[in-house]
Amino acid sequence: MAWKTLDDIDLDGKVVLTRVDLNVPMEDGAVTDATRIERIKPTVHDILNAGGKPVLMAHFGRPKGAVAPEMSLGLIRETVETVLGVPVDFAEDCIGVPAKTAVASLEKGRVLLLENTRFHAGEESNDAMFAASLAALGDVYVNDAFSAAHRAHASTEALARLRVPAAGRLMEAELKALEAALSEPERPLVAVVGGAKVSTKLDLLGNLVRKVNTLVIGGGMANTFLAAKGIDVGKSLAEHDMADTAREIMAKAEEAACHILLPSDVVCAREFAAGAENITVAADACPSDHMILDAGPETVARIAEVFQAAKTLIWNGPLGAFEIDPFDAATMAAAAQAAELTKAGGLISVAGGGDTVAALNQAGVAGDFTYISSAGGAFLEWMEGKTLPGVAALDQS
Repeated sequence: MAWKTLDDIDLDGKVVLTRVDLNVPMEDGAVTDATRIERIKPTVHDILNAGGKPVLMAHFGRPKGAVAPEMSLGLIRETVETVLGVPVDFAEDCIGVPAKTAVASLEKGRVLLLENTRFHAGEESNDAMFAASLAALGDVYVNDAFSAAHRAHASTEALARLRVPAAGRLMEAELKALEAALSEPERPLVAVVGGAKVSTKLDLLGNLVRKVNTLVIGGGMANTFLAAKGIDVGKSLAEHDMADTAREIMAKAEEAACHILLPSDVVCAREFAAGAENITVAADACPSDHMILDAGPETVARIAEVFQAAKTLIWNGPLGAFEIDPFDAATMAAAAQAAELTKAGGLISVAGGGDTVAALNQAGVAGDFTYISSAGGAFLEWMEGKTLPGVAALDQS
């Protein structure tokens, strides 16, 4: 795709409408995780250093087109100011007189934060008039919210067609990492897909078997595939009604010369609880009164061999019930292996998705991967091979 970056546009003296993701978690009126704010710092500071005036647009929660004081971005203005390390003004609306007045009085070296775009129904309906009202506030459009790029909303899609568009630093990093991982990857290419249900990742699996050399399947969905092969998985979480679908995916993989790696040994327990008494058995030997909660050491060793031969790795989802000990062992071991290979320079590793990031943080290796995507739904839809409206709108080819 032919998308511009901040380096391609003269920002000096320009009002830069900058779409960011500030949908941060809060508790008792305080931001509990400022990671998303941290990740927009490079874009904001580069705009300021280029002489531009950043005007931040973002959504916050799901107000459904109506003003909801508890979802006002004014609640996080001080945190944004602290994290960015520059003065941040606030406009009590994202369009109209309050926004125009705030933009007109914005001084160089300061940042303006507009009120929640979703306080207007036109945001989620991608309304042209609402987008035009946003466009009237500035000269240039920068999208730095890859996490919202899978939504065709006014501030992510329509606005990009009304002003010169460019990718912010976070968007630029995401797109470069994802293109390198799936569009033009170094091979062998391996994907790890875990999670509870096959039904939530049908498009993902269907796309990956056509593109990757090896597909490692873990978590509850591995149980569904084992059951589809006629293996008794006891009381394990499994979607038995998805057996035909699982067999179809395995057939497509065989046609595409994609190797599917399923657990050959598993860790089982009678109950899903921390420290539960457990046994490790062959994948086809789970007792009828037990449930499979993790992949076993033999499977981990096979995954390690696949990683060692790989050049590129994409990871979405844990290999087992990583939230509780001891059923985090396979995920932790595989994550450590991927991290070591990445640090040694032999592997390009890209991971994304809430559970995945949590697991890699738990393993203490998130910083060692080539790239960790902060996006959830957008990362998943990209892996599914779907066109992301917010990214497509940046394409000026």
